[in-house]
Amino acid sequence: QVQLMESGGGSVQSGGSLRLSCVASGIALNYYVIGWFRQAPGKGRERVSCISKDGGSTFYSDSVKGRFTISRDNARSTVFLQSNSLKPEDTAVYYCVADRMPPGICPRTGDFESVYWGKGTPVTVSS
Repeated sequence: QVQLMESGGGSVQSGGSLRLSCVASGIALNYYVIGWFRQAPGKGRERVSCISKDGGSTFYSDSVKGRFTISRDNARSTVFLQSNSLKPEDTAVYYCVADRMPPGICPRTGDFESVYWGKGTPVTVSS
């Protein structure tokens, strides 16, 4: 079966850094675009960053642009999100999402058969 497993979350002081990882099993990762989404209490799901199948194209939300970097290592079936200069407003549960049939470089957010979500890793940034 398909599984996405996030790790690397935790608690950090404002201005600190975390590297989130997403390891995929049961799929050939090179056939999937990957996105990172986050959700904070009382807020909707927010698209943070996406990366194309070959890693050649990326997307960042305005809120994280210049601070976060997404990358992938298809040989190791792993996607990373390097998160620097963290702010309290970055506090959320972070999810990785894989989509084999995306319209662009970001995964679809609906309930689709070929879209897979991890269980999330929590990030807490204190001031």
